[in-house]
Amino acid sequence: MTSDPTAFDASTPLARELANLSQRKRALAVRAFPLPTQTRILTVANQKGGVGKTTTTVNLAAALASEGARVLVVDLDPQGNASTALGVDHRGDQPSVYDVLIRDGSISEIIQQSPESPNLFCLPATIHLAGAEIELVPMVAREQRLRGALDRFLAEETEAGEMFHYVLIDCPPSLGLLTINAFVAAREVLIPIQCEYYALEGLSQLLNNISLIERHLNPTLAVSTILLTMYDGRTRLAFQVAEDVRTHFPEQTLAAVIPRSVRISEAPSYGQTVIGFDRGSPGSISYLEAAAEIAERGAPNRGN
Repeated sequence: MTSDPTAFDASTPLARELANLSQRKRALAVRAFPLPTQTRILTVANQKGGVGKTTTTVNLAAALASEGARVLVVDLDPQGNASTALGVDHRGDQPSVYDVLIRDGSISEIIQQSPESPNLFCLPATIHLAGAEIELVPMVAREQRLRGALDRFLAEETEAGEMFHYVLIDCPPSLGLLTINAFVAAREVLIPIQCEYYALEGLSQLLNNISLIERHLNPTLAVSTILLTMYDGRTRLAFQVAEDVRTHFPEQTLAAVIPRSVRISEAPSYGQTVIGFDRGSPGSISYLEAAAEIAERGAPNRGN
């Protein structure tokens, strides 16, 4: 008897992958994204470049916003990639986070709403931010500039009944005054770690730097979340890196992992996050799962 060439073989790797994705979508559909009672401010940081830091910032922000949270992304990287991914204008003549840090500009007058969601906002970065490191040096309380502006803005918003549930700060992959401002402004640090060789290289130095900031500038700062990115389940190396990270940081590491994904890479070129670009893709589902975990960890009955 001749087999039907159009028949779907449920035993193939592709079929199993599709079945798994469908199951995860169903689980997400009934999963709660509890809102925090106070604004959670997270700096997304890793001194090692190319780990998916900006990608993680904008996609987690979009995922949380899509589930009802009011989210602000602060783009502290002079390259402005987070601003690009959120579809906001960050040309050189556009008011930006530079004006907040250097000219005492008001955040409320500078933030832009992302076209992706009415709940998603961005404080953009322009090329002027590249010179801010030098301009901050002689300023009084130079490490506190962002925190002061952000605290004032959030207090104004809360008084007006428009509370932001999350602020995610994307900073450059170096420990300069911009990154220090991000650490001082935040209450939590989220560290993306790629599942590749040398993944843990430099992590101990980053943790030491965070500890120094905690002791001398921001006693409320703590590493709350570690997210595994660029995971390739076909390789033994990715599995081993994930195991190592979970062994060293069992409480902080999320169960969700972010896979290598063409759709995640494509989305910024369209001025979108992967959540808006292709919500049903594996990369989007993974970021939604990570966002759900972050939301659950900050739920009122779980503590913050």
